[in-house]
Amino acid sequence: MKMRPQLFGIAYRMLGCPGEAEDALQDVWIRWQGCDRHVIRDPSAFLVTTTTRVCLNVLQSARVRRETTLGTSWFPEPVDIDADPSAGVQRREAVQHATQVLLETLPPAERAAFILREAFDYPYAAIARILGVTDINARQLAHRARKHLAARRRRATAGTAEHQQLLAAFVAAAHHGHTSGLEDLLAASA
Repeated sequence: MKMRPQLFGIAYRMLGCPGEAEDALQDVWIRWQGCDRHVIRDPSAFLVTTTTRVCLNVLQSARVRRETTLGTSWFPEPVDIDADPSAGVQRREAVQHATQVLLETLPPAERAAFILREAFDYPYAAIARILGVTDINARQLAHRARKHLAARRRRATAGTAEHQQLLAAFVAAAHHGHTSGLEDLLAASA
């Protein structure tokens, strides 16, 4: 299936887990084998639509609703980029989307607390020091951020420059472990 990398990318971005994306693609493959291809005018549209619908069915299933909790991290599960070159592109797209969601959903102080706590495992005392708040306030900011992300209420549309700045700082911190630039950016916006 020459569309496999594209279909995997769709399934992975929707489900956030490579294993579940593979399972979804397996289901799509079975459906593709069982359909009358003479009736299908656009095979790629059929496959993309089927992949999307299979993923939506998975996301709406009772199993997923039972397993999802408020405190669960929403970042996609790591993928071995060396095994599939397209996975690197998909990973970058996932991080880009995640930073866009953070910018559009969370106010600056909550965004800072969430990124430092969830992505870099900062203790609340360090977050409080960076943001200039008390430990209790830092904990509350992170809690509110998780709550807002779970509800997915977007507060505003993020500008391209703001998004690129946060994305660059986040990727630099994640790749090189130097979080001071990210800390400065988050503290300044908060």
